[in-house]
Amino acid sequence: MSTADRFTDALYGLGWSTVKKLPEPAAVRLGRSVADLAWKQRGKGVLRLEANYARVVPDAGPERLAELSRAGMRSYLRYWMESFRLPAWSAERVRTGFDCTDVHHLTDGIASPRGLILALPHMANWDLAGAWVTTRLETPFTTVAERLKPESLYDRFVAYREGLGMEVLPHSGGTAFGTLARRLRDGGLVCLVADRDLSASGVEVDFFGERTRMPAGPALLAQQTGAQLMPVTLWYDDSPVMKGQVHPPIEVPETGSRAEKTSVMTQALADVFAKGIADHPEDWHMLQRLWLADLDPAKGPA
Repeated sequence: MSTADRFTDALYGLGWSTVKKLPEPAAVRLGRSVADLAWKQRGKGVLRLEANYARVVPDAGPERLAELSRAGMRSYLRYWMESFRLPAWSAERVRTGFDCTDVHHLTDGIASPRGLILALPHMANWDLAGAWVTTRLETPFTTVAERLKPESLYDRFVAYREGLGMEVLPHSGGTAFGTLARRLRDGGLVCLVADRDLSASGVEVDFFGERTRMPAGPALLAQQTGAQLMPVTLWYDDSPVMKGQVHPPIEVPETGSRAEKTSVMTQALADVFAKGIADHPEDWHMLQRLWLADLDPAKGPA
């Protein structure tokens, strides 16, 4: 393991071992201070976040984009402070930490024998939403995690999410899709963050007026297993309670090839994500390149 990898692993380990012991007001203040410091330094992540927000809010001038990126970094650090502290939250704190509208779509889907796929963008705190599902709805689920480097850091994330009641599969290795399909055929719940393609072989969609790729997995799983595909969007407001909305299921088209159906369903998912992100852009934590026009490494910050 390189020195940089050891430092990264140690930093996250410090977060889970130390931040979770802080009183909540102190953790909130710490997160905001770190966010503001990072924002003032104008590093690659902040610049990329700002460039992404320029797609989401195309009429925003430089001052508005700067405000958005500052709010975005505060939201992003709120996610991290909450995540470091989630293992120490009581069941009651988890149950009351998330307020979800149209939750009947979710409970009806869980009650159905068909299986259910929840697809989310990188908004607010998807880990908290997952913990709420396993705690308040008492429903375990399976998800997929990007295999981070160093391996010890990936292991930390797996242990963290498993501690919240999730079954975690590695994104790489080629076996995740089959396992997810089996869980769904058994009537289980699968949750996938699905606004960024990690394979470079996803489905092209129109997203805020430009082309990008999103994972084909949610639509393919729905077609192959008969499970429902249901989008969820999340956001923060000024309260300690995260907000969210469960959207109606995206149906499998009656006609067309598998590729055509996948394209239609993934575009429909992108459209729901776009509406949620447009309503709460500062809570979309996309600090990486996303649009195809930005994927050339010569075109600015990562």
